[in-house]
Amino acid sequence: VWWQRTSVKLKRDILNAPSTQTSNHPSIYDFTARRIQGQEERLEKYRGQVLLIVNVASQCVFTSQYRGLQAMYEKYCDRGFTILGFPCNQFGNQEAASEEHIEGFCTLNYGVTFPMFAKVDVNGPNAHPLFVYLKAARPGLFGTESIKWNFTKFLISRDGSVVARIFGTTKLSEIERRIEQLL
Repeated sequence: VWWQRTSVKLKRDILNAPSTQTSNHPSIYDFTARRIQGQEERLEKYRGQVLLIVNVASQCVFTSQYRGLQAMYEKYCDRGFTILGFPCNQFGNQEAASEEHIEGFCTLNYGVTFPMFAKVDVNGPNAHPLFVYLKAARPGLFGTESIKWNFTKFLISRDGSVVARIFGTTKLSEIERRIEQLL
């Protein structure tokens, strides 16, 4: 079917598009974010690692991705890979719970052990500066910067370059191949 081929081609094009990052832009290591337990953390801590930064939600059709993300984290964490989860309530009120509830939900239902951060906005005037940076470094379809839904992922190389923006619908096995290339 033509629309399926087009969708696959668009995914491939976005995954392989050149970054708009330049040396004049800050690096992901220049940002801080509040962990879900409340402490501020400098992303400098993750320098030299391959990262997958994900805006997550507990009541989303994609929530079951937590299971696959946790498995991916466990598989590659000893090789310098980590996932940073950022809950967001900007899409259909799918992350309305408190941070304490979110943390418990992720731990009890999916065994999440990768770093989770406090709820953030990823779009709009209150968007977390990290997501402003990520969206500018890797615009979405047709050059738009806004994130369209939960479980959008940004893949970061060991040198801090934003190498891919990945739709929530992309199969984790496709992402895993890219991670293996970067490790």
